[in-house]
Amino acid sequence: MKRAVLAVATVFYLGVASAAPAPVEDVSAMSQGDKVAMLERMMKAKQQSEFEMQQRLDQLQQDVLDLRGLTEQQSYQINQMLQRQRQLYDEIANLTAKSSEQAVTVAPTSTAPVVTNVSLSETASYEQAVNLVLKQRKYDEAIPAFGQFIEKYPNSTYAANANYWLGQLLYNKQDFVKAKSAFMTVVEKFPKSNKRGDSLVKLGLISEKSGDATAAQGIYNEVVKLYPNSAAARIAKQQLAAIKS
Repeated sequence: MKRAVLAVATVFYLGVASAAPAPVEDVSAMSQGDKVAMLERMMKAKQQSEFEMQQRLDQLQQDVLDLRGLTEQQSYQINQMLQRQRQLYDEIANLTAKSSEQAVTVAPTSTAPVVTNVSLSETASYEQAVNLVLKQRKYDEAIPAFGQFIEKYPNSTYAANANYWLGQLLYNKQDFVKAKSAFMTVVEKFPKSNKRGDSLVKLGLISEKSGDATAAQGIYNEVVKLYPNSAAARIAKQQLAAIKS
């Protein structure tokens, strides 16, 4: 990053110098005040460049999160279709069985549609909350929607993702206390979730924004160790390099 910043600062300075109508002055001939002023201009250019680079990095991270959200949405839509297909097969099997003399043997399966309906309701509830984010962009409304889903289905297949989404929405609103609680739920309650690494990264970012760089470094190192080939590990390494620079 230091090399990139130096290159940007150099190009900026040369661009300013080439645009000026007056000839380039010899640095050795400058007064002490002029040298200080020149260094201040270069430092400001460097700081501006770093700020713009961080903005681009933040935007890229958000784009990655949006893409992951779309992937999740497609995944549970496929699961929903498969569940409905299984329900249809069960209904066909029941109709076939009723036409035979051994229909009583399939009686225990009559409760299957009830379980499927509950699962579909659970999926629909999660899908509604996700759509508030991805399709309708109603972020404030999505927060209570995910909260209600988590309260109603605390052990759902989607519970880890729901807590992560809730944490992300609260993080964007800079409500770091509640966001931390949501991410901690993923980390502690759903250790096998594919959102655990991402949640740890968010906890590291929250520690950074809270002024605890030491805690943030510890979390990032844990991500790199536990999830070495993941996108979360790449972000953790970037943050570690930024802290050390």
